[in-house]
Amino acid sequence: MLTQNLLSQERKMKLRWFVTLSTMPLLGVVTAFGLVPQSEFGLNTTQVTVQEIPLHISPDATTATSFWRNERVQRGDTVAEILSRMNIDDVAASNYLRTASEAESFRKLAVGKEVQAERSDNGSLISLRYLNDNNDQVTISKQDTGYKIKTETAQLEKRLFVRTGEIKTSLYAATDAAGMPDAAARQLTELFSGDIDFHHDLRRGDKFTAVYEMEYKNGALVRSGRIQAAEFINQGHTYRAVYFQSDANHGDYYTPEGKSVRKAFLRSPIEFSRISSGFTSSRFHPVLNKWRAHKGVDFAAPTGTGVKSTADGVIALVGKQNGYGNVIMVNHQGRYTTVYGHLSRYAKGLHKGQHVSQGEIIGYVGMTGLATGPHLHYEFKVDGQQHDPLRVALPDAKPISNAQYAAFKPVADNFVARLELLRNTNLAKLD
Repeated sequence: MLTQNLLSQERKMKLRWFVTLSTMPLLGVVTAFGLVPQSEFGLNTTQVTVQEIPLHISPDATTATSFWRNERVQRGDTVAEILSRMNIDDVAASNYLRTASEAESFRKLAVGKEVQAERSDNGSLISLRYLNDNNDQVTISKQDTGYKIKTETAQLEKRLFVRTGEIKTSLYAATDAAGMPDAAARQLTELFSGDIDFHHDLRRGDKFTAVYEMEYKNGALVRSGRIQAAEFINQGHTYRAVYFQSDANHGDYYTPEGKSVRKAFLRSPIEFSRISSGFTSSRFHPVLNKWRAHKGVDFAAPTGTGVKSTADGVIALVGKQNGYGNVIMVNHQGRYTTVYGHLSRYAKGLHKGQHVSQGEIIGYVGMTGLATGPHLHYEFKVDGQQHDPLRVALPDAKPISNAQYAAFKPVADNFVARLELLRNTNLAKLD
């Protein structure tokens, strides 16, 4: 019995030691957190009270969920098909969009246009947004009494783009490879056409750089804007042009030194055409079948191609004349005359005595008179004598005025610095 009691006491002692050792880490933790009294932190003992607070929800509050969905108009789409793809099941909305006169712009949306719609969780239409043909934002929203349509005209946003290229086969191929819009490419040729004959002077390895604007409306591209600065390196010679806005309504292009880039005359009255016959004192005429002088330049182009006046001037003749067929003659600055022959027709309303501007379309390519195919016969006369339009020295337009030079100089210096940086930078890597 004594032995059993001793064993029992021994087991109890071991159990007590086990419990004590097991709780030591916990006691240590409690002690660690309890070493610094609350008064050391300037905290008072806080009494926590738990109380139930009723939540009052207004009967007018709504928990309805709305969803937005974007879709693009596909070829052959109907109103019902567009709504269906946006998971809208709303007969009233469908009828309104199909029949309402004010929603006609929605029914006429072009393929690829984006439509944004907000719908409720039960599939009814809440609002609809899209850009119309003018790139104005149209919003159609559901009202208690029907639908309300709102049109907002967005402000034009102008972004600057930079493109550089090298001539390998043709200028058109180079501007296409550089990703340059056709409108900007045409501006580039017009800028330097007084110094570079783009029909004869281009060489493989010639390079160009252009900084131009693109205009956006609601994020959608509207049109190509104006070139702000450009450089063309032709046969090792560098030509530069910078646009300067002299006032709210007037601006022009100048060299960095302030000389006008725009010549008083363009070299060519047609863009990107082929010269089929040049200026010569002896040419075998394909219709008359005899040798005779050709005192102009023939530009081969499809019938209907626009013909531009190469300078500001006054119409001296509009009508038929001998081998010229339908011809226009324009007088410039008193001693210069340009002639445009073999036209298919004239610009609407063109008449003798009318003032025309450089680059203005005055007629269209044809093959009237002595011609075997559609082309423009162009002559350049100085004091009544014909000169080679592609080689004659063209007079310059007026340079920037002394009064405006101080404002022009920092603008030009800024763009010249950009052009030099771009020329020395591998833009392909930047893209």
